Amino acid sequence: MGSESGRVKRGEQSRMSQWLRRKPKPSAEDPQAAREALLLAVAAAGLPISPAAHPAGYRCSCDRIGCPTPARHPVSFAWQTQSTTDRGQVERWARSEPQANFITATGMVHDVLDVPLEAGHSALARLLAAGVDVGPVAESGGTGDQARMLFFTATRGTPEDEDEWWPCELDCHPETMDEHPGLRWHCRGSYVLVPPAALPGDFAVTWLRGMEHPLPDPLTLLETLTDACAVYAGTTDHAPAAVAWPLGR
Repeated sequence: MGSESGRVKRGEQSRMSQWLRRKPKPSAEDPQAAREALLLAVAAAGLPISPAAHPAGYRCSCDRIGCPTPARHPVSFAWQTQSTTDRGQVERWARSEPQANFITATGMVHDVLDVPLEAGHSALARLLAAGVDVGPVAESGGTGDQARMLFFTATRGTPEDEDEWWPCELDCHPETMDEHPGLRWHCRGSYVLVPPAALPGDFAVTWLRGMEHPLPDPLTLLETLTDACAVYAGTTDHAPAAVAWPLGR
């Protein structure tokens, strides 16, 4: 009896082992949940965001014929006032518009130093090797000058006295991006896409360093980024950049 009982137990254990091997593996994280979590992290860090267009094949989801910046512009011309950090609103947008990209309005809480991708990789390696506190960094895919790296920094501020505002020749607004094939400084009146964002041609905007990194002073990065862009400009022939989404019709 003891021997037979042992065989029964061993048979049950064998069947249990087979069942465990057949048990399906836990499913991968829901991509929509992951997308929403990334967007909420941006808003929680104080960066205002609002919905943007998304790819529709190789075209843009907007109704503009021949859109010059497909999937790279906000859906509303009121994006500056529409942008928010409100968690509830971000959740409603993300869930009601599951394909939408999102932009963040710069110059209120943060600025973005935007450089060619090749120059960005070189600069990022130099900054990290030197022990510089680099903040969030995103990579925006594309061909030619559309491939960019975005360094998120603290803003230069918006003083109450407009006369105290010090301009910068690198300031980049949506309607002037074609004038800045090298380093672009997105501040007041500008915006950038935030990850995760899909672009035509199976390109995307993704985080290299996420929002867990504090926003640095832009001046701590500027010299290295400028040097990297100068090297890049000296070794690359630039194609004309696309005209960006206009602020008005």
